Amino acid sequence: MTDPKHDNPFRTLATPAQEAPPEQDLERLESASPLPMAPGTPEDSLRQELEHGVLFTQAEKMVSWAVSQSRANAIWPLGFGLACCAIEMMAIIGPRFDVSRFGAEVMRASPRQADLMIVAGRVSIKMAPVLRQLYDQMPDPKWVISMGACASCGGVFNNYAIVQGVDKIVPVDVYVPGCPPRPEALIHGIMKLQEKILSSRVELGPFVAKRRKGVA
Repeated sequence: MTDPKHDNPFRTLATPAQEAPPEQDLERLESASPLPMAPGTPEDSLRQELEHGVLFTQAEKMVSWAVSQSRANAIWPLGFGLACCAIEMMAIIGPRFDVSRFGAEVMRASPRQADLMIVAGRVSIKMAPVLRQLYDQMPDPKWVISMGACASCGGVFNNYAIVQGVDKIVPVDVYVPGCPPRPEALIHGIMKLQEKILSSRVELGPFVAKRRKGVA
């Protein structure tokens, strides 16, 4: 004779034994209305457990969640070090700060293999076209972190030779203040960028267009 506990693959943990209630509680329970009895057959109990484990969602939301998780936890930065902030950016790869815990340790030397540009340092007027060209060569989706006061607003270099904010050349997603900011601040900026990626909506291309056309 087989054990019904082993026949049912959707077993639940046994409920802990309860102490016997006092006499007053027993009288109150007897006077109350009877509760519905639990299903007695194994088929009914199995059906009830299956109903508790069923989830309903949309394919678009499920794919969007999976794509956002993969993008946020596998960032490939393009290190664009221009001044002293680049030293702090290099430090996040070392064992002391270990940015690999956040999946962003794969620093690429080619813009065609990167999806995050970290602008670390002041951007001169001569370097601005190069910065824009590298940004255009990065595949979509792509993001930009402006690291330090010089890259964000020109810093102390308020003159004709320095771009007063890299946002005049490329769109910036996260600003990391400081002169220079510590590696912890840059890691915090990467975490904020991950939150932004996770909260963004993923376009599924022809699937979304076809679905919207069918609904309309």
